[in-house]
Amino acid sequence: MKILVTGGAGFIGSYFIKYWMDKYPEDNITNLDKLTYAGNLENLKEVENNPNYKFIQGDICDKELVMDITKGMDLIVHFAAESHVDNSIEGPEIFVKTNVMGTQNLLEAAYQNGGIRFHHVSTDEVFGELPVDKPELKFNENTPYSPKSPYSASKASSDHFVRAYYHTFKLPVTISNTSNNYGPNQHPEKLIPLAITRAIMDEEIPVYGDGKQIRDWVFVGDHVRGIEMAIKNGEIGHTYLFGGDGERHNIWIVKKILEYLKKPESLIVHVGDRKGHDVRYAIDNTKSNKELGYTPEKGIDEWLKDTVDWYVKNQDWWKPLKPKADIQAQRYLEKRL
Repeated sequence: MKILVTGGAGFIGSYFIKYWMDKYPEDNITNLDKLTYAGNLENLKEVENNPNYKFIQGDICDKELVMDITKGMDLIVHFAAESHVDNSIEGPEIFVKTNVMGTQNLLEAAYQNGGIRFHHVSTDEVFGELPVDKPELKFNENTPYSPKSPYSASKASSDHFVRAYYHTFKLPVTISNTSNNYGPNQHPEKLIPLAITRAIMDEEIPVYGDGKQIRDWVFVGDHVRGIEMAIKNGEIGHTYLFGGDGERHNIWIVKKILEYLKKPESLIVHVGDRKGHDVRYAIDNTKSNKELGYTPEKGIDEWLKDTVDWYVKNQDWWKPLKPKADIQAQRYLEKRL
């Protein structure tokens, strides 16, 4: 099978490529990535010399390029996206261009080149937020869309375009929405690697507000297995949600990281909250479990410990990326409460 993976040098995309090539070594994968700051070819060192792997640096908004490289593909797995909420608040336009127009460009190429099977990777943030006082409520595949940030609005629009191409043009699609991912090779601007790397360096760790925001944390390996299940066994036109059964407050996450690293909680600095910050996300995995057999392989305590250990052992990977994350962290710290 010939597969085009977009955004394959990013955190989740690179994990998917390595997982897929290990499990299906006979398949051919082409990785299309623009290599923004979030894309890192170091993530793919172990497959870069594989004859069944090819990297192309390019933009999903480049219509001519996308139309050309999708020819002959059997499957498109679409990860490429602008994904940092804070960045979307400061500059929404690039999120519209990449996440909406780029997705539509890929869909059109898939349609024009024979109706290529298309899997779209999205986020639970398209559903808005859940009430804290009703823990029984979780996002499911029928939850109405209610995005609150420019990032989630752009992803919601891309989801709708994927469904539109299914209903209007009969393009064979599936969609997956996931909660907050974590694991090896995640850029240190994100909460978990930010906390880990700054704790290792004995640096202050910014936490929004009181840190009581709740996320359903999912290990990237569990998410990637879920995507594989949706591609292989998902019903065309359907959406599947993948969570980690890991609902935790952000402050719990940071304190647990400090506990694993034997660092003091005095490193935590509470800072002004994000504009329009959603309070709680949680995913109901029922459909994915019943139809696909999806379930997280381990709990958040074990996966988080494994993640901390990886960053401790792979400082050569993240230290070159740290200056970018430090700029963002210092901006947070300037708003300390």
